[in-house]
Amino acid sequence: MSVTYGFHATMTAAPGRGGRLVDLLLTGLDEGSPGADEHCLVYLVSRSATDPDRVHVVEGWTSEEDHHRVFAGRAAQAIVARVGELLAGEPEFTDQVPVRGKAAG
Repeated sequence: MSVTYGFHATMTAAPGRGGRLVDLLLTGLDEGSPGADEHCLVYLVSRSATDPDRVHVVEGWTSEEDHHRVFAGRAAQAIVARVGELLAGEPEFTDQVPVRGKAAG
């Protein structure tokens, strides 16, 4: 399988809540969660080097349809709802069309 659809999100947590946001986003890798789905080939959570409350998520999916299907599910919606409670403002989302790269486990 190859990545044909990418997604990038940048979120700023309420002051001091960046660690909680990272921990919550990492549950997306748990069995039954979006990042554990066979169609999610890249799931990377990172923090800004200068602002620990600014968090980035990069995802790579086999297709846009697979991404939307998985995120319409109960597990993903539960994470999304909890993420919203930790944010200081609106997240920034960018859809991407991967050209070439590398993802290793």
